[in-house]
Parts: sequence; C-alpha cells; structure tokens
Amino acid sequence: MKKKTKINTIRNIGVIAHIDAGKTTVTERILYYTGRSHKIGEVHDGEAVMDWMQDEQERGITITSAVTTCQWQGKTIQIIDTPGHVDFTIEVERSLRVLDGAVGVFCAVGGVEPQSETVWRQADKYGVPKIIFINKMDRIGADFLGATDMIKERLNAQPLILQLPMGSEENFAGVIDLLAMRQITWDEETLGETYTVSAIASENLEKAQQYRELLIETAAEADDDIMEAYLAETSVSEKMLIEAIRKATLDLKLVPVLCGSALRNKGIQPLIDGITRFLPSPADIPPMKGIDQESGETVECAAKDTDPLAALIFKVAMIEGRKLSYVRIYSGTLTAKKDVYNPTRKITEKIARILLMHANKRERVASAGAGSIIGVVGLKSSTTGETLCMPDHPLLLENMEFYEPVISVAIEPKTHSDQEKLDEVIAKFIAEDPTLRCRKDEDTGQTILSGMGELHLEIIISRMLREFKTDVNVGKPQVVYRETIDQRGASEAVFDREISGCHHFAQVRLQIKPSKRGSDITFKSQDEELPAHFLAAIRKGVMESLASGPLMGYPVTDVEVILTKTKSKESLGSELAFTVAASMACQQALADGKPFLLEPIMDVEIFVPEAFMGDVIGDMGARNGKIESIEHRAGSQVIKATAPLALMFGYSTALRSATQGRGTFTMQFSHFDRS
Repeated sequence: MKKKTKINTIRNIGVIAHIDAGKTTVTERILYYTGRSHKIGEVHDGEAVMDWMQDEQERGITITSAVTTCQWQGKTIQIIDTPGHVDFTIEVERSLRVLDGAVGVFCAVGGVEPQSETVWRQADKYGVPKIIFINKMDRIGADFLGATDMIKERLNAQPLILQLPMGSEENFAGVIDLLAMRQITWDEETLGETYTVSAIASENLEKAQQYRELLIETAAEADDDIMEAYLAETSVSEKMLIEAIRKATLDLKLVPVLCGSALRNKGIQPLIDGITRFLPSPADIPPMKGIDQESGETVECAAKDTDPLAALIFKVAMIEGRKLSYVRIYSGTLTAKKDVYNPTRKITEKIARILLMHANKRERVASAGAGSIIGVVGLKSSTTGETLCMPDHPLLLENMEFYEPVISVAIEPKTHSDQEKLDEVIAKFIAEDPTLRCRKDEDTGQTILSGMGELHLEIIISRMLREFKTDVNVGKPQVVYRETIDQRGASEAVFDREISGCHHFAQVRLQIKPSKRGSDITFKSQDEELPAHFLAAIRKGVMESLASGPLMGYPVTDVEVILTKTKSKESLGSELAFTVAASMACQQALADGKPFLLEPIMDVEIFVPEAFMGDVIGDMGARNGKIESIEHRAGSQVIKATAPLALMFGYSTALRSATQGRGTFTMQFSHFDRS
C-alpha cells in the first residue's frame, strides 16, 4: 500500500521561461539531485527525460508540458516543465491554471526576454507565487544585478536577492547565501552532487553584509516582526527571515531571487530548498471556487481528501493511440474503477486507471487525493478545461481560455490509405491541442489546418507521419485574417416558409456598426418585448453569420450589432425562423458596411550584433515593419518592431543570412489591424 502524502508537504510547481533560458536543464538537475533520475539528461544530446518526444529531442526545445514527481527532505515536488516557444503558449497557460507556484528561469545574459514577460503575465493572471533562478552565470556577458534590475523594471515585480554569485562568466565558482551568511561551492567531479559550505571569503564579506542589510530592509517592509527587530537593531535569525519571506511570497509581495549555472551543476540544491521553503502547498493557496449545479451558488473547494470531488482536466494527450487525460484534483479523492460526472457535457464516465506521471513513464495507483496532479485513462468524451466531480455533488469549475490561431496551411493526403486516416488523426490532435483548428475549404476541397505559428504546424505535420504514419502534402502557409466594417450598415430580412408541414415566419431588422479595434463583437437589443428564447435565437443567427465574413469568409470582429425591431405572426413565430432571419439580415448589413480585412500584426524582437544593424533595419522596413525602439543589451543591439505576419514568413532564414548566422529573433502575436 502506497504511503499517503500529507497535503502540506506537496509542492505543485511549474518551470517557466523564455526559450533557451535553461528550463529543461534546470529540471533535469532537480530530478538527478532528488534521486528521481540516475543520470543527468542533456538537452543538447537529445537525452533530457522531460523532452521525451522525438521532435523535442531533435530540435533541442520543449514542445509539450511534461509532468513528473520527486522527493526532497520530506516534501513531494510535482513539476511541470513548460515550453518556452511562443507557438506553444497554450501549454504554459493550461499548466499555470492548475499549479500552485512557479520557478521563473532567466538567462543572466539576456535577462527578461519577450516570452519571459508573456509567461510572467500568465502566472500573474492566475495569482501564482513565484521564485526566480538566474541561470547561465558562467556565460560571457552574465550580469546578475543587471538581470535583477530588468525583472524589477519590466515585470513590475519586487525581487528579493537571497544569493550573490561568487564571480561570473568563466570565474563563476558558487554562491553566497545571504540568509545563512555562508558561501557554497560545488564539486565538478561529482557533477555537483557534493558541495562545500564555508565561511564567506574576506574579499566578498563587505558586499555580502551590504546585501544582507538590503534583504532585511526589503523583508521588513512586508513583515511587522522583521520591522520591529530591524528598528530595535536586534539580530534577525535565519528562521525569522525564512518565515517572513515565505509569507510575502505567498502574498505576491516579494519574489525571492537565486542564481547558478544549471549546465555546470551549480546552484540547484539551494533552488530546491527555495521551492520547498517559499512556494505554497495546496493547503496554502485560496480554495478553488466552483458553481454548484443544483443551487447555482458559488462554493469553495477546500483542499481536503474528505470533501466532495472537484478536479479539472487541464490537458489531453494521445500516447500510443490511447487517450490520457491530465487532471488536477482540488478537493476530494479520485478512485479507479469509479464513476465521475462531467457537468459541462452532463455525462457520467468511468475512471479506468489512475497514473502517477514521470514524463512519458507512468506508475499505476488505486486513488489520488486533493493536491495531486495525475494521469487518468478511461475518459472517452471529456476534454481539456472540463470539470470532474461526483454525480451526487455536481460542481462546475471555471473554464479555461484558449487562444485563436493566426496561421494556416492547406494539407492533403498523399495516398488513398492516408485519406482514410487523416480525419481521425486530426481529431486526435485537436483533442490534445485547443489552439489547433481544422476546416474543409468548400471551394477547393482542401483541409485547412490553423495554428499558433509556423513551428506549431510544422510539429503537428511531423507527428502525423511519425506517430500515426499519415503522410500529407503541405501548401504554403496562409495568414488567418479577420474582417470588419468601415461604416454603419442596416438591413431587414423576412423568413416566411413552410418546412415539414409547419409554417415559420419571422421578420428581423438590425444595424451593425464598427467599434474600436480589439473590442470583438457586442450584441444589443432595443426590442424589450421580445421573449428571451427568441432573443437567444436571433443572437445565435447573428453569431453564425459573423463567423464567416462577406469578403473572404474570415471571422468578423470589432463590430456592434443592434437589434432594432422584430415582427412575427401569431403562432407562426419560431426559433428557427428568427435564427435564419437574423443571419440573413446580418449578412446584408455587413455587405452595406464597406467590409475590409484586418491582418495579424506581430511584435518582433531582434537580437543583432551592431555591425549588421543597417541591413536588419532595412530588411524590416521592406517587410512593412515599424521600428519601436533600439536598445543595447549584453553585447548586442535589441530592435523592437511590429510587422505584418504575412511578410514575416521565412524571416529566420533571411536574418541568419544578413547577420552571418549571429542574429536571433522572437515573434508573437500583438493585434489585428487594417491591411
């Protein structure tokens, strides 16, 4: 019988950062030093435990969130290693939705990079307490204090320095622990497994005392006991500091900062201590709230095994052709072979197996309690973002939000046997990935696959062949535009028809007018006497019509639809009639509103040596890019610009060519604007 884990000893954490900051390398060291792995897997060798997919190993990047569990000094740490590439932002979003704490990994050279800001904002959105590990202190250009200043300026966070690096670049030797006032150096021959704790060297003592004083001052601002001791000029113990820092971290007032070099096996053990000391257990965070499906009231889901079940499916994966659902249990206990209820779909499903996850390896267990992150086999219909509860306690947790795709490719099967498999394979990918969309082009008969970026779609097509032996021809990537209008349009439509022996009649008049960019769609009614079910039918007809614009069939956005008048004949009015009449009126009003296209505009950040600045800026201008700012950072120039996605295809090749392979860039969606 597996020993039960106490809930206050659990730490559910995510490792989040910009691409190539060293998230997976940090995670691999955590697994090695906690005894979960018996060797260190390197990303550059394609042997990282957490990067288990073939595409991840070949490209040296994380594509899908991987879950694992390890033990450290009586604490159970459940880790999700998340991707850093912007195309896979949804993996970070849904991981942060279910995590209690996060470790932000920052490069000591690059500091706060674009995707670092994105994942930090995602963590802030869910109120996730964070600690920071400034990695790559051994690299040329490493600047610990510079990176800390950037964190304060760009992330609007209050960093609390708990360690100072001993040296930097090739002279990085270890860290000075400001809590215990000691220095730690690692033995490179034992892969950092053994380390030496000693008194702070005399040449570092003055600086250490200065930053220890700053640490106490900052902690005092967040804790009354520390403030009293500080004002009374009495000594502040390490225990007092740890308790105060933990509370301030959980309250999102402070962010503890540690440093090291994961690749050189330095600084990881104190980071694990930081995770267990400062990040919350499931019992420390506010209870998740849900809606009781019987009373409609908001209820709290306390982190107790004995309470009614409340669990969220945050990810679905197809592994070896079988559906595996990743579940976070907020309260209650999930038991194998028992029925659970899905209030979103109003269905009951049976849990076949419950699995503890270690990347792509699994350990079978009979049950799991509050605070657990587990894999579940047996859920046939339930999918990402849906709630699992008990049939006699129906409860709905808040749904997850997903991003809209910005890029499409046309795909077609190479052989007849591929044709038979294609629809089934795509359905499996869409079940896994809510940001993936698929539709059939009625004019060409092609299958159009839409995703978050070129790499996103490239990985999906690669997996089609590798995992499902389905080969496809791929067309040139196409931008997913939006449509909107330039002026007010109005129209009236009548639906008067007999269908299956029943007469249906409805008359709908509406206006449609442009609204400010980024406002999406708003719907208002001026007909106060219209019954609610007919109003819902009209809204449905309007939304269906706006899903396909009059120009090229792209979704319509940034418009306000106003229902001005309706008419029906006694006993002939029906929901069908109002839906169709509203759809017809909306289409006519759109056509009168001078429709035009909106194209996706991307935020681009380019890192380039100064010698190539002119060529890069000239090329960006040729792509209709607008330079927002240029700043110097860590030996290179950083160009921030916005540019239309349609003109950014193949930019990585062009940039490498213009900078002799020394330039890099990141790109993420900003907004839609007039093309």
